[in-house]
Amino acid sequence: MMRILLLCICLVGQSIIGTSQSSSSAKPAFLNLLKEYPNVRDFSNSEDTKEAYFSAQSPLGEVSAIMMIKKIDERWNSPEIASFSGKFQDLEPFLSLDGLSLYFASNRPLRDTSDKTKDYDIWRVERKNKNSPWSNPINLGSPVNTEHNEFYPSLSANKNLYFTSDLPDSKGKDDIFFSSWNNDSYSKPVSLSDSINSDGYEFNAYIAPDESFLIFSGYNREDGLGSGDLYISYKKKDQSWSKAKNLGSDINSQYMDYCPYVNTKTNILYFTSKRSNLEIPNEGFNSANDFLKIVTSYENGLSRIYLASFENFLFLKK
Repeated sequence: MMRILLLCICLVGQSIIGTSQSSSSAKPAFLNLLKEYPNVRDFSNSEDTKEAYFSAQSPLGEVSAIMMIKKIDERWNSPEIASFSGKFQDLEPFLSLDGLSLYFASNRPLRDTSDKTKDYDIWRVERKNKNSPWSNPINLGSPVNTEHNEFYPSLSANKNLYFTSDLPDSKGKDDIFFSSWNNDSYSKPVSLSDSINSDGYEFNAYIAPDESFLIFSGYNREDGLGSGDLYISYKKKDQSWSKAKNLGSDINSQYMDYCPYVNTKTNILYFTSKRSNLEIPNEGFNSANDFLKIVTSYENGLSRIYLASFENFLFLKK
């Protein structure tokens, strides 16, 4: 399915910024910490940047787990599989603002006693405090989850939910949907306006804590730079959304750029990209080691996490 391809095609690291040969203002993140993982994506971290979660996948995405890292004495520990993950295809973690809930997408069965997977739903885990263990996964249930696929949850400070779905009443192939939190339950999801959604693919939306802006991926749009690009839309005074604008070549590439996340305390934008910057040396490859050094470099077409200053894009609000 195209949506799975797009969704399977953002981590202040131990060695946080590496060298990039591109002219983009985006820089590779976690060069040393994640170099052994073929595909990483879907970054989310705590406000104090002491805890982070991401998806680790096989090259084709058929194996996927949610990983956790923690900063101890200003150093990140090695990634570990989150306590609730590792058996099914779990991905796209989003940590709540208070750090006590984590939402994610999974094809896990509704009953613990079953091994039969289903379509992708949105799930959550909870904990009493930041030092407590996570609970068993809880399915969000109806009306958010349906017999169709629900992906990439993102929550505002008041728990309003934004996510991707291929529901039949979508404007296109995949849409960004919104569901408001009403004290103890979610409202029926609605597709966001055509300021954001189109007849194509819109997916992987990040919502600001105060809902003042939304960043998402749009696939193969007329104003795009290639494959999937990151776009931003701002909420206006009348609560409608401004027409989404492309974040431009400082962020986007001719390849798939997706999975945005912003830490609004540090003003850092994280995102995932499958960009490639491989070139054959003028003298050619003199040895297998030279060849491997090139093809295993950061910008080699695999799914990698990048970062940039979000302040550079506030001008797009005008």
